[in-house]
Amino acid sequence: MSHPEQHRGRWRPRLDRPALVALLFGLVGVGYRLVLTLFTVPVSNSDEATFGLAALHIGQGRERPVFLYGQHYMGMLESYLAAPLLAVAGPSWPVLRLPMLALYAVFLYLVYRLTRRLYPPWFAVLVVGLLALGPERVVRDQLTVVGGRPEVKPAVLLMLLITVGLAAGSVRHRRLAVALFGLLAGLAAWSDWLILPYLAVAAVALLWAVRRELLGWAGLLVVAGFVVGVAPMIVDNLRAGPGEDSLTVFREVSTKAGPLPPWSDRIRGGLLEGVPLAHGLCPVDGCGRWQQWFGLLYPVLLVAAAALALVAYRRAAGTPTGDRAARTTRPARTTRPAGTPPAGGTPRAARVGPVVQLALVVGAALTLLSYVRSPLAATSPLDNARYLSVLQLSLPAVLWPLWAVALAGWRGTVGAFGRLTGALATAVLAALAATTLVVTVLFATSGTAASRTEERQARELAVALRADGPHEVYGDYWTCNRLIFNTDETVVCGVLDGDLSPGQNRYRPYWRQVGRAARPGYVVETDSPMDRRLRRLLADRPDAAPVREVGGYRVYHPDTPVRPWR
Repeated sequence: MSHPEQHRGRWRPRLDRPALVALLFGLVGVGYRLVLTLFTVPVSNSDEATFGLAALHIGQGRERPVFLYGQHYMGMLESYLAAPLLAVAGPSWPVLRLPMLALYAVFLYLVYRLTRRLYPPWFAVLVVGLLALGPERVVRDQLTVVGGRPEVKPAVLLMLLITVGLAAGSVRHRRLAVALFGLLAGLAAWSDWLILPYLAVAAVALLWAVRRELLGWAGLLVVAGFVVGVAPMIVDNLRAGPGEDSLTVFREVSTKAGPLPPWSDRIRGGLLEGVPLAHGLCPVDGCGRWQQWFGLLYPVLLVAAAALALVAYRRAAGTPTGDRAARTTRPARTTRPAGTPPAGGTPRAARVGPVVQLALVVGAALTLLSYVRSPLAATSPLDNARYLSVLQLSLPAVLWPLWAVALAGWRGTVGAFGRLTGALATAVLAALAATTLVVTVLFATSGTAASRTEERQARELAVALRADGPHEVYGDYWTCNRLIFNTDETVVCGVLDGDLSPGQNRYRPYWRQVGRAARPGYVVETDSPMDRRLRRLLADRPDAAPVREVGGYRVYHPDTPVRPWR
């Protein structure tokens, strides 16, 4: 990756060409997302506002939440990361999202480091280039503060890098490294349970790499690190009442009433919609048929990647120690990453690469299997494709068979059929990059207008109510917490469903405060079901007319309180 260079008595690192190109791609990806962050694109919502309000409460010393308000299974690490910034700057969507942008930059760096340890350097550049792109579905998972995914992906990558370093003997403080491995696993498990398949395979890889060490102090340290990381969840569950523990609540949320859709529909929704959306091949409103090809190819690539990893493992196990034992799945010696020393002189060091590759493949397979077991994969694939965003961790392993075949074809070391297969693999990689680039450009040039309009209307509403009131209002779920965050809790909102009955009030003190108000108002979207129902309810009252219309909303402020659920 870099070479030391002596310059006027000092040593300075010099990046090689692949590292420089990867750095350029990374800077473009971070800069692109920084611009989106400054313009609050993708649009904010009340889920994100709940994390923002929790960050405000943490910064003010009012609350120390373990899980998202109103839940018992989504960790609040993102709120704790944003709390110091909001304590200084106040409520602001760009400020709230800055830690997510930093986590994305760390993710890019770590995925490059891991890919370069396992594969050729220019292949690592390709992976970084693809991950630097991103239409709305991808950047929404990376930038919005909605829990879990931005922080757990860097955690898994660092855990795998620790495993590689331990097996290769390049880690000096080994006990500290295994303790850090456990701490990262615990924090990730607390933050988002979607990452559990990857945590499981990473733990197996670590056990394979240092199983003898784990019988001593190293084992105690990794367990201690995990307990420290997951301690907030453990403490909260010990205090939870019957039926309020994380596992019970998560099982209830995941279980939907009604007949389970057939496997064919769930697999179709998971592969043809979920996988392409998670990898940035489709706009947020769904995949066209010409964009679904990657979903069909994905399981084939997983099988091919697993086969290559197993073959590489067997070859490494059968070679003698020394430099020859450090060969991995690369088809020729000349493909060793430039500037990277051999993996080591022991068979275990030679085999750790294939083991980690296989861990990435199994992690992706388990994640995909878990997703298609849910009825949501068939009934609502567009809304729930976000649960597959962690598949980006396995992108190097998934694309490696294509790169290896393409490289062999271009080098001419195979016959006519091999050259034809190499040309086809090259075309697939080019199509993947071109499709992702086109969808990203379309989103950046024409897909942000709706988000910016909605965000402007939400700000107009907040400014109007903060200045002129009412300051205690009722509204729907997607209005309330965003309004509270935008007004720095100057305006407090209680959530109602469309039939004007109490809705999902995540933070109960807001509901109680509005309930005590002598003259609460209503904030509803113009001509929404709630608006029409409220107008019918107030039809015979002299104060039925809305106070004003602001940014696509109607603000009602009756002289006497209107609470039909009472």
